[in-house]
Amino acid sequence: MAAFFGANEIWERHVEDGREAVILVGVRETNVDDPVSEDEFRHSLSELAELCKACGMEPVDTVTQPLARVNVGLYVGTGKAEEIRTIAEAFDAKRVIFNDTLSPSQIRNLQKLLKLPIMDRTALILEIFERRARTREARLQVELAKLRYLKPRLIGMWETQNRQGGASGAMSAKGEGETQLEIDRRTIDHRLSELSKELKNVSRERATQRKKRQGSGLPLVSLVGYTNAGKSTIMNAMLAQYPSDAAGEGVSGKQEKAQKRQVFEADMLFATLDTTVRRITVSRGKEFLLSDTVGFIHKLPTSLVEAFKSTLEEVTQADLLVQVVDGSDPHCRKHIEVTKKIIMEIGAGHIPMITVFNKADLLDPPAAYPIKGAVEQSVAGVSNVNLYLCAKERSSIGFLCEEIFEILHAERVTQTFLIPYDRGHIVSFLMDKAVVLDTEYTAEGTKITAECDRATAEQAEKALR
Repeated sequence: MAAFFGANEIWERHVEDGREAVILVGVRETNVDDPVSEDEFRHSLSELAELCKACGMEPVDTVTQPLARVNVGLYVGTGKAEEIRTIAEAFDAKRVIFNDTLSPSQIRNLQKLLKLPIMDRTALILEIFERRARTREARLQVELAKLRYLKPRLIGMWETQNRQGGASGAMSAKGEGETQLEIDRRTIDHRLSELSKELKNVSRERATQRKKRQGSGLPLVSLVGYTNAGKSTIMNAMLAQYPSDAAGEGVSGKQEKAQKRQVFEADMLFATLDTTVRRITVSRGKEFLLSDTVGFIHKLPTSLVEAFKSTLEEVTQADLLVQVVDGSDPHCRKHIEVTKKIIMEIGAGHIPMITVFNKADLLDPPAAYPIKGAVEQSVAGVSNVNLYLCAKERSSIGFLCEEIFEILHAERVTQTFLIPYDRGHIVSFLMDKAVVLDTEYTAEGTKITAECDRATAEQAEKALR
């Protein structure tokens, strides 16, 4: 058993087999324009501990220090750095994790003093992303972000940094007098160039897929939100509640198909990184595409946001955003702020949004659900509807879908089409993509009055020209 110290409190913690014991370090700056509160600071450290666990590490102690400004050379004060070294030796810690992004000089100085591997919050998140990446695109994006982070921090990361020695082959352009540091930097530059080219090709493939989906005439709804808020849970619940309605499929067949379409779901930070798009069919004429995106977190590295730009474009192309929030989390309002900030940064702030306060069954005091809360207006004048529900219950999922269609309906039109009898494919198209309100057979052709989105109406009009 090991003592876990932090903010004048002590917990008994067990370091599980196979987990690496680590020390957490955080500084709360007091002489800044917008200092964080003590509660926010503690929450940030708690989140750092969860990130460590997601990476196979076990925090055994937390060291904190209030400073007017972080120490330029060591992040913490000199005396506090010595204290960290003593604590690390006492707990036989294998690594020290810092709550903020460290500068290259801070990493170098801390490693010399502590004689232990150093990791900051950015490096920790990058490590988790690297472990979670499954698809080729995600692996490329994470590698790109990691190399961008590592390049300015090469000094001090290897004991052989000043070793003289030439490289062979394509990397030997500078000859025998080249330092290991210069070789590493040039190697990273070369790999960054390769990765950028590969991601451009992947981005083109994604754009082609997006164009095909847009050609379907179905609206796109994107799930966004803080990591581990329940986005994948909501997608899986919708897939289970509205399985394929293809003709000839029995109940068991629909359930089996729904299970195959499920996305990975787990109670952990950044369980999924890959964007997944699924077609949700509530009833004929009431369909939409639902995308599940990578979760956000406080202090999400800018290198990751930039690297995942092509993936996050799915959000910018959406007709509606559904922000999923863990309503039972006391810091959920902060999570909402973080999510909205990133949404604005990627250029999706103009899109209507539903904010879903998930896990309403865990609220204290308990709240009735599913219910619709206040409708708010953003700075840009975009509507933001608040819903309270429990994603595990069918009534909540049905309630959410009704609200989705109500908002999407605002962008729908009711239109009458006169379709010649020799163009039956247009009739089939409308039967499949729209809600047919009335059908009349005339001498000139089939007259159909249908409700559909504007894109579908435009496609039908274009086909009739």
